[in-house]
Amino acid sequence: MSAARTRSRQAGTLRRNLALAALLLLAMLCAACSHDRDAGAPSAIKLGERMSAGPWSEISRGRYLVRAGDCEACHTAPNGMPFAGDRAIPTPFGTIYSSNITPDPETGIGRWTDEDFYRAMHEGIDREGNHLYPAFPYPWYTRLSRDDVLSIKAYLDTLTPVRQIHRRNALPWPLDQRALMAMWNGMYFDDGTYQPDPKRSAQWNRGAYLVKGLGHCSACHGDKNLAGATDMDESPTGGYAENAYAPSLAGGARDGLGSWTTQDIVQYLGTGRNSRTSAAGPMAEVVEQSTQYLSKPDLEAIAVYLKSLPAPKDTSVATVDKNTLDRGAALYVDNCAGCHLKQGQGEIGAFPPLRQSSAVQAASADTLIGVILDGARIPRTTAEPTGLAMQGFADHLSDAQIADLTTYIRNAWGNHAGAVDADDVEDLRATLRESP
Repeated sequence: MSAARTRSRQAGTLRRNLALAALLLLAMLCAACSHDRDAGAPSAIKLGERMSAGPWSEISRGRYLVRAGDCEACHTAPNGMPFAGDRAIPTPFGTIYSSNITPDPETGIGRWTDEDFYRAMHEGIDREGNHLYPAFPYPWYTRLSRDDVLSIKAYLDTLTPVRQIHRRNALPWPLDQRALMAMWNGMYFDDGTYQPDPKRSAQWNRGAYLVKGLGHCSACHGDKNLAGATDMDESPTGGYAENAYAPSLAGGARDGLGSWTTQDIVQYLGTGRNSRTSAAGPMAEVVEQSTQYLSKPDLEAIAVYLKSLPAPKDTSVATVDKNTLDRGAALYVDNCAGCHLKQGQGEIGAFPPLRQSSAVQAASADTLIGVILDGARIPRTTAEPTGLAMQGFADHLSDAQIADLTTYIRNAWGNHAGAVDADDVEDLRATLRESP
């Protein structure tokens, strides 16, 4: 089996190895029985008076932070009430349903105190003392300042209360036992607010705070181990989330942001498109719900931080069979060239370019395969209100044809990435069909 195929099927491998993950967690349980992680641990945050919100009111500041954290997207079900939860979050271990964070006293957070909310954000423990699953990104939110956390709470308290009972998560035993998360935390979770790097500029530190904390970018763009944990000390060099592959944000010239300028990043996050690509899949929703609302200084800070990330060691890619490329080229002419043009250059502002695209050349082709299968829509933003859509080809092309087409796109016009085979497409097609 090729290295490319192995990486692109990582999500499926995780699901098939669920039993091994359960054994791992049970082993962690045994280890934790003899080690109290909290014993003698110094408090990372000195609790005290909240600071002034400055020129903004605390509520408006909280609203900005909620958007920066993309909270509404995950806590709103399709056709559901905003922030009322019940959205299905697919994970390699099963489906987790988001919670209601409106101020409803029975089913939401209406009875939560500031301290309850702060503990959930910083420790991953709810008002009743139950451990939260890291699908709620507390491993990242723990970096938020106390002031920011309480401003978020102040804004959420102004929302219209919605009665929405939390649906039971679809997780197999023993992963449905929240107590196991105490051991997961002991192994993989480090709490504490972000500490600025004194050797870096204020702008760089602001960008790092947003990327590594509120924006929780590596929750999607970071690699995960068998237990679903992300190494917070590693750069976000690509990872799986919500049945898609989020490409590298590090400095790789081929499959990262090495060839992007800071303005490319600012434009992409603000509008969902630039001269190099357009947002698709889960990232399109992130742009629509979150990043388009960030201030220009914050977008620039994010760009400065991301551009500082080093490029990972480039891995070799096997040469692709000429017959595969010839078949893929013919399929491209018949199905894609009308919009993306003969040389894959696309049409700026309308159809994203495919040549020299870091997303197209990502370590895994899953996102590109998913777009070909189900189609995609460019985000609608204030700056770019026309969200053009692409049709899917799931009913038009076979697994083998989509594999040939994807392989061609990933290796034409100067692109260079691993080949895709029909099994890769078959696996993802089945996953998308079964996805809640």
